[in-house]
Amino acid sequence: MSELRTRTASAKRPSAPVASEASNSSGSGSDHEPEMPKSLQRPSSFSQRAISQTLIGTANLANLLPTGTLLAFQLLMPVFTNNGSCDSATRPLTIILLVLLSVSCFVASFTDSVRSSDGRVFYGFATAKGLYIFDTTVPSTSLPDLSKYKRGFIDWVHALLSMLVFGAVALRDKNVVSCLYPAAGHQTQEVLDIVPVGIGLICSLLFVVFPTRRHGIGYPITSEK
Repeated sequence: MSELRTRTASAKRPSAPVASEASNSSGSGSDHEPEMPKSLQRPSSFSQRAISQTLIGTANLANLLPTGTLLAFQLLMPVFTNNGSCDSATRPLTIILLVLLSVSCFVASFTDSVRSSDGRVFYGFATAKGLYIFDTTVPSTSLPDLSKYKRGFIDWVHALLSMLVFGAVALRDKNVVSCLYPAAGHQTQEVLDIVPVGIGLICSLLFVVFPTRRHGIGYPITSEK
């Protein structure tokens, strides 16, 4: 029995070096695997971050527009442009739709909302004398002082910036570009790629420099209102 035990023990001993050799071979193989130099990885990651930040900034421009106008643009533009394949009839209709939506952004910048004493929200149009409420049936006693909501210089700035932002968003839409510029050359395509991004950046900075407290039609209403 002792001889059998020594034989089995001696038979099991060689398996340990095999395992160690396998681990050593795997470790040596992993050590000799070619690695990408870090100097080659940095430009690609930096460019990807720059592109992603640009796309995010362009997408965030939609937050500066009225939701109703933006929704109408997203729903009607594929129909008017025939998914980018315009002809002599649909191209003028597309231009008219873009002009109407741009005017909608301009007019919406002069709208505002007030909250009455009972908690209801009423919308109106800012004039030189104050806010003109659309609902004429509401008693004036339940509303705050409407003369504080009169039109000012900031409203004109925001109206102009809203039109520029809408133009930047429209030029980033593939259906609009394919309809208005079906055979755009290399230089024209470069302009269409650069100008909307530049307009969006400048308008975003101006929106920060000239803030507004208005919460008109298509804009969110805060708890203060």
